Amino acid sequence: MRQKALANQPPLVHLPDRFETQGDPALDSTPDPTAPGRPAAGAAPLPPEAVAGRVLVVDLDGTLIRSDMLHESFWSAASSDWRVPGRAIVGLSRGRAALKADLAGRAHIIPAELPYNPEVLARIDAWRAAGGRTALVTATDARLASQIATHLGIFDEVHGSDGSRNLKGEAKAAFLVDRFGRGGFVYIGDSSADLAVWREAAGAITVGASDKTRAALKAQGIEAEHLDGGAGGMAAMFKALRPHQWLKNLLVLVPVIADPGHGAGALLPILAALVALSLCASAGYVLNDLLDLADDRSHPRKCKRPFASGALSAATGTFMMPALLLTGLAVALSVSPALFGVAALYFVSTMAYSVKLKRHAIVDICVLAFLFTLRIIAGGAAVGIGLSVWLLAFSMFTFFALAAVKRLGEMSEAGAAGREVSRRGYRVEDRPLLSQMAIASGYLAVLVLALYVDQPDVQEKYATPWLLWGVCPMLIFWISRMTLVASRGEMDDDPLVWTLENRTSRMTVLIISALIAGALWV
Repeated sequence: MRQKALANQPPLVHLPDRFETQGDPALDSTPDPTAPGRPAAGAAPLPPEAVAGRVLVVDLDGTLIRSDMLHESFWSAASSDWRVPGRAIVGLSRGRAALKADLAGRAHIIPAELPYNPEVLARIDAWRAAGGRTALVTATDARLASQIATHLGIFDEVHGSDGSRNLKGEAKAAFLVDRFGRGGFVYIGDSSADLAVWREAAGAITVGASDKTRAALKAQGIEAEHLDGGAGGMAAMFKALRPHQWLKNLLVLVPVIADPGHGAGALLPILAALVALSLCASAGYVLNDLLDLADDRSHPRKCKRPFASGALSAATGTFMMPALLLTGLAVALSVSPALFGVAALYFVSTMAYSVKLKRHAIVDICVLAFLFTLRIIAGGAAVGIGLSVWLLAFSMFTFFALAAVKRLGEMSEAGAAGREVSRRGYRVEDRPLLSQMAIASGYLAVLVLALYVDQPDVQEKYATPWLLWGVCPMLIFWISRMTLVASRGEMDDDPLVWTLENRTSRMTVLIISALIAGALWV
């Protein structure tokens, strides 16, 4: 009967100790001791009697890796084809297994760079050291599961969804009973969907299980060992919002500074505009991080971001992004339809930039400059201030210069590290041109400011207008020094963050702020 049951199962995917592949080194199953996520050498083995006659069955999503392959494959595919979200909605009507199969065929997943859970890897290593067999059984599409298992080289067999059957919950439990027999396996899983599997297993190990899942196990009389899932919780979520970037949204104050006659009545709408843009911007940052997972994981600093590191799963980000966006748009609409329109345009532009425009040289810089200028426009829309041509021209040139410096810093850093930037349209040899663009645009911004200060109506708006002249040389110094540092590869890839961290630049910004304050009130 046992042999007959096995004969009715899908063919095994056996993973030999050494499996040679052609063309794709990521599929080489030879364990790489330096690969990300590999367990440390010398893991304590289990006694042979602990594994005798049983197979260690390991789940993938949220267990072996700190992410979810359905969402990983969705965002990987979407990063190269903007039509994928629409296709995914249509594909879902054919079932989750069919959707997973379609996305697996479109995605480019690099197994070596996935966020593996070291505790789970160490447990597998100990089981194998005691002579036990291991199996990767997952609801992820079998093609992706096989690539991951081949890369790690620690599983004797692997099973996944096949396009028609979603190997999850009751379906997985039935499969494992047929495959190994009731009580013939120990199962490592992470969620309430695995309760059906744990009921049939000889042993239960959870990874990052919720209190509700642990309580359900206890209520059913299932003894379980609990491992840390490595999730970052609320702290990681807050970090993913990039709150330090919200400082850029202080640009909503610029229209009030340029036209200081509105008084305290402008405070509430300006604050609402700041909140609305910050939430929409955070939605854009989450979207960008999801689309850039592959690039971020190969970056020396960005690999520590919550989604790239696995502190947050791609599934969490998929739900965070629309929640942030809808909240931000609701705040904007509470102020005025005009602010709602600007906030919506800001996010649409951010999405177009993340999905498509960031890959095109020069275009990406223009879009970044436009996004900065939209923040100023949002401030005007919130208070009802008409923006002058002078202000818009100054902002356009200033932010184009900052965007060029951002790319210059990235190319200089990539050149020093010998690293390619796969989703950018620039090459390392473009650095001289980027430097010239930054300097030229920055100096044009200073020229516009100088001409603006000389206007008669400006003289009437400010208490001490001549102090604004002092801003011009300070801007020249700031732009010149920032470009110099970026060209040397000594700048963080965001010039505004660098400005806040660098002592000299902080002093420059303080002096500029003091000059503007003096012009307004002294």
